[in-house]
Amino acid sequence: MSWGEIADVLSAVCLLSGAALSLAAGIGVLGFPDVLSRMHAASKPQVLGLLLILVGVGLRLRTGIDVTTLVLVAIFQLITAPTAAHMVGRAAYRTNRVRGDLLLVDELSDRLEEAGRESEGRTGDVDPRRDLGH
Repeated sequence: MSWGEIADVLSAVCLLSGAALSLAAGIGVLGFPDVLSRMHAASKPQVLGLLLILVGVGLRLRTGIDVTTLVLVAIFQLITAPTAAHMVGRAAYRTNRVRGDLLLVDELSDRLEEAGRESEGRTGDVDPRRDLGH
């Protein structure tokens, strides 16, 4: 087997694996019961699926400009996906859309209570959920 044939087989494996992970992420977003589970399904397997697809496309195209573009797409995805998931989780928690019965540990509630106690000494009504400074 030549290098081109091996790269084509690896490309097909990566593309199929990436598509399967992206499909699993889509099913998870539709099927999970709460925001945090859906957020996890939308970020973790989707990012890995996209990276596998990008590797598969890179193995198939094999030109410098195409691979450079794919690397840039992967870097931007790795930078933005965790940030977007964090913002979605933060907004869901602050708007009481998180099911507390599904959480094993809720470290943020202690911090919110602390911020609420600190804000009681200030003048005016301050919502502790907005006063975390994050």
